[in-house]
Amino acid sequence: MDDQCVVEMRGITKIFNGVKANDNVDFFLKKRSIHGLLGENGAGKTTLMNILYGLYQQEEGEIFINGKKEDISSPLKAISIGIGMVHQHFMLARPLTVTENVMLGKKSRRGILLDTNQTSNELKALSDKYQMDIDPNSKIWQLSVGEQQRVEILTAIYMGAEILILDEPTAVLTPQETESFFETLRQMRQDGKSIILITHKLEEIISIVDEVTVLRDGKMVGRRTMDASVTKDDLCRMMVGRNVLFDFPPAETEPGEIKFSIRNISVKNDKGVQALQNFSLDIRRGEIVGLAGVDGNGQKELCEILTGLRPAESGTLQLDGKDVTNRTPNYYIKQHISHIPEDRQTIGLALNWNLKNNLIIKQLGKGPFTRKGFIEEKLVDQNWEKARDAYQIKAIDGNELARSLSGGNQQKLILARELSLDPHVLVANQPTRGLDVRASEYVRGQILKARNSGTAVLLVSADLEEILQLSDRIAVIYDGQLMGILPRGADPMDIGALMMGKKQEVHD
Repeated sequence: MDDQCVVEMRGITKIFNGVKANDNVDFFLKKRSIHGLLGENGAGKTTLMNILYGLYQQEEGEIFINGKKEDISSPLKAISIGIGMVHQHFMLARPLTVTENVMLGKKSRRGILLDTNQTSNELKALSDKYQMDIDPNSKIWQLSVGEQQRVEILTAIYMGAEILILDEPTAVLTPQETESFFETLRQMRQDGKSIILITHKLEEIISIVDEVTVLRDGKMVGRRTMDASVTKDDLCRMMVGRNVLFDFPPAETEPGEIKFSIRNISVKNDKGVQALQNFSLDIRRGEIVGLAGVDGNGQKELCEILTGLRPAESGTLQLDGKDVTNRTPNYYIKQHISHIPEDRQTIGLALNWNLKNNLIIKQLGKGPFTRKGFIEEKLVDQNWEKARDAYQIKAIDGNELARSLSGGNQQKLILARELSLDPHVLVANQPTRGLDVRASEYVRGQILKARNSGTAVLLVSADLEEILQLSDRIAVIYDGQLMGILPRGADPMDIGALMMGKKQEVHD
């Protein structure tokens, strides 16, 4: 046993339905260190950490905490021995205050009476120590996404966590919030905390972690001490077994004329709250306009308006100078406007239909696949085979249900359908969300191909790296308003400032 290790997981094996999610995995965490855990989706990262936190129990293997063998049978057990976990999706009661949320998981020191004031004062002191800037009396619903995340971390530390597991902690943060968050982690490390960082963002691994462990197909394939010699390419080769393309070339030709013009669009969301306020943006033929912003600032409603899924309350849409405001989804499909939706399972696919029929779902009853009311099965089969080969969809014969595919292959199926419709406009909302490095690379490559063929692309993404990689221009949305438009290669900090509501003079 290494005296420096606060966590030692040896030979961990976890099986789900006969499949080994973790296969004889070793993992070691040193005291006063930040340890990155890398791997593609399904590699076993979160499963391994859920075992450490007591949400799952392993079939084989042993866990030592501070040199003592432990049977971590539940999260309560994990918390009792100093392990805390902040999940990717926050677990907070939104109507309650920060203090009340913390008290939900802790026994009162005053018996049947609540010790609200003392808890609040202690949280304020802890927040100040780590420069989290959290008011313990604020209600959760009043806080930004970044503040809610800090509440989760504050809660774990308050509950006594010396070992902190963070699952994709910067997925919804601006660059400024990420920088501040990393300073907090460094302070925690200095104070003796040991931190495990699960992330797919390789820049973060390189910038903050001391060591990294890489999983592939449930197995531990490598462990590296981080220094200047470790590159993103090194880490990717460990994850996927080959180099991955990160730097995508700009368009070879200048964008063409304005294809899709959005003018002064306003609309409320499903809760009756203003989602878009006089939003205007032009998208030209043969360009990608990236729309950056923290989730929940009107992006979803904008994409729904552009594809006929939600009517605008005011404003206009023009396609090639023609007013196309508030038409039906079928009308927009006929105008060659394709849509990669944010939620591939609820909106993007008919999960209980097979793959072949999902590919032609927008052409049923018309087009080449239907004749006199009957589906031309031979043409459907040929269409499937062509799409499977072109988009590298991992499936057998196309008769499988869409729900049986992995997230990456579901996204490829949507791409194959939408890009086969000869799109003049492509609205791509979070096209790589939840995808691993390999699948993300493929999806981004297909979007670039569409742009290079003359398609006008609106790329909506909460992943700033993706926006920077693909966009010819970068628009920023905050609270339903256009905050500014920046050129390709803009400084991420400038984009982050706009994402936080600092408006600039707009030049479109």
